[in-house]
Amino acid sequence: ISSALKMISDMERIGDQASDIVELAQYIKKSDVKYKTHLSDMANEVIKMVTKSIKSFVKKDIEMARNVIVYYDVVDNYFEEIKKELIRIISSGESDGEEFIDILMIAKYLERIGDHATNIAEWVEYSILGYHAE
Repeated sequence: ISSALKMISDMERIGDQASDIVELAQYIKKSDVKYKTHLSDMANEVIKMVTKSIKSFVKKDIEMARNVIVYYDVVDNYFEEIKKELIRIISSGESDGEEFIDILMIAKYLERIGDHATNIAEWVEYSILGYHAE
């Protein structure tokens, strides 16, 4: 029960961050930014993480939960790649960079959602094992 309650808290944060992404995406969609970077790929990976973390709880599948935990590195690498690409574009003077702040914020929200999916998977692991595995 305590694991489920902790997971609900993470799911609420995911919802809040998804809402923030929607707000920012409206500005990016209206702009003519040709550098969408790897944001779409990162979003797809985060969606997989969230979906699998929830499925692992429903199915009581510890291996699926552990795969989500390990997979966080992929999302974190996307964040670092996006950040470096935006820095490169801004420093080259190809754009004034205003839209890139929104892109970076979306990437950070996606990275945080990946963190929450990892937390959910860790609580799944705890709910199955009865202790936090290292």
